[in-house]
Amino acid sequence: MAEPPTTPNLERHKSVVMLENDDALQIVRTDLANLVATAAKTNSCDIEELRKHLVDFEKLFTQFLAHRKIGNNIIWSRIQPLQTENVHTYQSVVEAPLATTKGDLLDKLVVLKLNGGLGTSMGCVGPKSLISVRNDSTFLDLTVQLIECLNKKHNSDVPLVLMNSFNTHEETQRVRFKYDKRVDLHMFQQSYHPRVLRETLRPFPVNVDLKDGVSWYPPGHGDIYNSLKRSGLLERFLEEGKEFIFISNIDNLGATVDLGILNFLLHPPKDSVPAEFVMEVTNKTRSDVKGGTLINYEGNLHLLEFAQVPKDNVDEFKSIKKFKVFNTNNLWVSLRAIKRLLDEETMRVEVIVNRKSLDGGVNVIQLETAAGAAIKNFNGAVG
Repeated sequence: MAEPPTTPNLERHKSVVMLENDDALQIVRTDLANLVATAAKTNSCDIEELRKHLVDFEKLFTQFLAHRKIGNNIIWSRIQPLQTENVHTYQSVVEAPLATTKGDLLDKLVVLKLNGGLGTSMGCVGPKSLISVRNDSTFLDLTVQLIECLNKKHNSDVPLVLMNSFNTHEETQRVRFKYDKRVDLHMFQQSYHPRVLRETLRPFPVNVDLKDGVSWYPPGHGDIYNSLKRSGLLERFLEEGKEFIFISNIDNLGATVDLGILNFLLHPPKDSVPAEFVMEVTNKTRSDVKGGTLINYEGNLHLLEFAQVPKDNVDEFKSIKKFKVFNTNNLWVSLRAIKRLLDEETMRVEVIVNRKSLDGGVNVIQLETAAGAAIKNFNGAVG
């Protein structure tokens, strides 16, 4: 692994912290153009792909610059209690009889697992999905087994999709042969973005070397919508008649396909707004104080993450009396609605600023988004 640049890197970059947003953005655009030019000279990556990733990064950076001027984008006094229609009980969702056969319901479904994380938090190396968890079976082994059993039981062909990051893609591809004949398996790689120097707000990398381990990062699972479209799978699944995608973390083995929820989505109750987005939530406990929660904000459901909470309100956020539900990151989303929002360029998600310190004393920030934060954009969204 390459050693991260330290002080010389900081001295070379003039700070844009004190500049107006437009001026700062123009300098950073020049930095990004230089990265593209360097990559073209060294033939280190697919230039068109790089440009697309940097366009997405520039949008996040522009949003970040605006955010630093106006302060926290959540005005605490505007948070309202969740209403009955915001969060349905599981029993009320699944009590309706299935409107069609289980196989017909499953024909409309795609299952996607978020597979971008490493196992470092578990004391392991490599992709988290390849950690053995039971009788030498990995998270990925068990996930494939669940989909395989589902399809055999209902004579269906639900596809399984993995959204990998550059940290996990190669190793996951190497074990793909184990699964190709068992399920309809698809993989794509999510975006990669440059880390930003905290002292200067300028991009940290000087070249496109994703293997150096320090300069680039995957920008969170909120990148799923753009990356799914970029992969071509969004259009393909719509052409195949798929209607909903069930998204969850690869290490959440409790995130299984629920026919009751799928029936609720495909055949909504009369006189109700069809839900384009369902987030599975559970009762919040004192162990979940830093997890995301649903809030009623200016008439829409929003996901409130710990990183968005003003310092003066942290204790209130941790309360299980005011904020009673916890986001499991199990998300059911309309494929048609995703396409509509992306085509119209109207999908908005909050930027999460993740501060990190690298070896050598270099302080950086990562601009990330959460998949659940998109809930506010979808019609009829519920927990």
